[in-house]
Amino acid sequence: MHDLRLAIRSLSATPLVTCVAMVSLALGIGANTAIFSLVNALLLRALPVREPGRLFLVSNARSNHPQFSYSTFAQIRDQVDPFDGVLGYTACCGKSILGGDGVHETVDRQFVTGEFFETLGVRPYRGRLLTPADDTAAPPDGPVAVVSYPYWRDHLGRRNAAVGAPLTIDGTLVTIVGVTPPDFFGVDVGRSFDVIVPFHLAPRLLSTPFDDDTVWLTIMVRARRGIEVDAMTAALRAAQPQIRAAAMPKKSPSPTFLRESFALEPATTGVSTLRERFERPLAALFGVVALVLLIACTNVGSVLLARGSARRHELSVRVALGASRWRLVRQLLVESLVLASTGSAVGLLFASWATQLLLMELSNPRAAIALDASVDGRVLAFAVGAAIATALLFGTAPALLATAVAPIDALRSHGRVATEHTALPSGVIVLNVALSLLLVVAAGLFVQTFERLARVPLGFAPDRTLVVSVTASTVPASERPKLIDRLARAVAGVPGVEAAGGALNPPIVGEIGGADLVVGTPGSVPPPDAPRISHVDVITPGWFAAYGIPIEAGRDFDDRDVVGASRVMIVNEAFVRRLFPDRKVIGMPLALAWRIDRGDVPYGTHTIVGVAGNSVYHTIREPVQPMIFLPMASRDPLLQKDFYLGVRAAAGSPALLERSVASAIAAINPDVACSFEPLAQELDESLADNRVLAVLSMFFGLLALVLAAVGLYGVTAHAVAQRRTEIGIRLALGANPGTIVTTVVAHVSTLVGIGLAAGIGVSLWAARLVRALLYGLEPRDPATLIGAVVVLATVATVAGGLPAWRASRIDPAEVLRES
Repeated sequence: MHDLRLAIRSLSATPLVTCVAMVSLALGIGANTAIFSLVNALLLRALPVREPGRLFLVSNARSNHPQFSYSTFAQIRDQVDPFDGVLGYTACCGKSILGGDGVHETVDRQFVTGEFFETLGVRPYRGRLLTPADDTAAPPDGPVAVVSYPYWRDHLGRRNAAVGAPLTIDGTLVTIVGVTPPDFFGVDVGRSFDVIVPFHLAPRLLSTPFDDDTVWLTIMVRARRGIEVDAMTAALRAAQPQIRAAAMPKKSPSPTFLRESFALEPATTGVSTLRERFERPLAALFGVVALVLLIACTNVGSVLLARGSARRHELSVRVALGASRWRLVRQLLVESLVLASTGSAVGLLFASWATQLLLMELSNPRAAIALDASVDGRVLAFAVGAAIATALLFGTAPALLATAVAPIDALRSHGRVATEHTALPSGVIVLNVALSLLLVVAAGLFVQTFERLARVPLGFAPDRTLVVSVTASTVPASERPKLIDRLARAVAGVPGVEAAGGALNPPIVGEIGGADLVVGTPGSVPPPDAPRISHVDVITPGWFAAYGIPIEAGRDFDDRDVVGASRVMIVNEAFVRRLFPDRKVIGMPLALAWRIDRGDVPYGTHTIVGVAGNSVYHTIREPVQPMIFLPMASRDPLLQKDFYLGVRAAAGSPALLERSVASAIAAINPDVACSFEPLAQELDESLADNRVLAVLSMFFGLLALVLAAVGLYGVTAHAVAQRRTEIGIRLALGANPGTIVTTVVAHVSTLVGIGLAAGIGVSLWAARLVRALLYGLEPRDPATLIGAVVVLATVATVAGGLPAWRASRIDPAEVLRES
């Protein structure tokens, strides 16, 4: 406590220096803690369930996240012994409509098997959770559902009476039997649910002919204690022939069904569709903020070194009075620890605010990111470890150098400044310049990437287009194609609307996935190496006009393209260039087949009636892909209950059309739920991760420049102060002030040059680590590297020149009097 009181008193004596050091450390530690909080929440934190280390995801050699049928799930549950439980859930939560008679609310819904909560070991917060008895075609208590704690809190008013109350989901009356715990978000990290319903309620809620052979379940198992994963995998594979035979689809048996060997993947941290998108940007940001913290530490170290030089008289007096060197080192290290601890405390507050801000920036209304980024033991340990590491990093060397004093120094004049030279200031300059160059180069690369992505030719016109997300859960699958067409026609007639059309997977907002289409000659089976077309959309007439995509040849879909008529399709220019570069394709018939794990499923012969212009589709980063468009009216039934309307405004902002479009939709079907967002805003949200990476890297790059300039100025000023007597004597003997400036700047320039050379080498080596995050430029881009060198050299020249200019104006008479 005595050392602590002395440390606080000493730091309070120099409030400006102390505040600068604390702010630098708070920014560095806070930024690191904020990014680590996201990394922890998305990648490291275990699921909030009982013994998550015993959970494993069932996969196979072909895919880490395959989907299975309920029949396959049931066979694994009943035939494989080493498991302490098996559960299934739909990987895509989807949307449901609560309520009816024109009053409805869209919520996130998930289907799970009856063993879901029991296998996870989740206890209810209120009521009870789902059981196997609930997951049947005729449950004894009737259809039931479980709601999440946030939904119970925000929409049901925390009422205990909500348990047992009726709830209408997609037109089906169910009973709420329980509320999940506050910390339980499911097993898909980053996504959340409002309502969970039993799997066998899906056909009724979705109005689709799903059965136990429908492939759309993700399967997870809980291992028995003491059984190794290799033994479980062996048992699962040994039972695979029996599982395959019993679960073989009766309507469409296939020799490729469950052909790939089962595998088990650890699921301690759950699964996540967000990890692939955000893992690399977070890793890059983590590296950036770590470098910023290192620069801040070296700068604070140089400040402490300067304070140590100023306190040499005090320290030498204490040595003369009998204090040991270890006693002085301990005192200075306590001061460093106080600085680091205070910086960490402020940094934790900053991190909490910054983390929530980042989550808000990365989320969007259509797909909000639900991550528990609160401070847990791991985040707290990281912050404490960062504080200790920084205290040791910037405090040890200055403490050792400052306490290397002799008792005789106490006899010298109090105002005299020691003239000892150390290698530490030179090393600080080289290290700061090298690290700063690395950050400036990274900022340049990420900013240019974002700018180039923002300028990518889209192939469609987003400025006047409104995207309407529509959920039609209460409409039978056989009626959905007609409904979409009616809605599109009704919206197209709204005043101020230039064009409107419907689609299942429109650009940017749609989710391209599932099976691929392969094409072949009519009457023949597509060969195994047939080109796979993964980008397929189903649209109504008017959709191309709504998005401003031109029809380059042929025609658009129209009233002729319905069920029972000749099957047609429209392709894009990329399709023509890849498959038929030298042929006219209008009128060409092609055999289509869905290529899935069980083999090819024929989809009939379709004639090409039009060629549309190329457009960006799934992601702006992806090159334009061959694409097939199919007419919505020819689909019967339509299993998807979520679709989109594109509405093009005749003039002005498309957001002004929301009310009138909503009225037109309600006039057709009042139980259809819809939400609105301008396409330009959807595009902006799709670039959220790139924008955050660019903005933060630019901010930290500028911060690195400021820290480098401050550090360079401080170290140069410290070096000039050490040579004050020498410079004063040289001026007294007639030296030219310009020579003094040149001498000091030359020394600084040499060190800056060494730092730039080291930074160039490190930047060229580290460039390969960010290649996957860049777009439209090489990681070793010469222009970016040269620009960063010029900027940093300019900043260094100014920062190092100011102390040199001040040194040239030293009064020789004053220096001689001090001597």
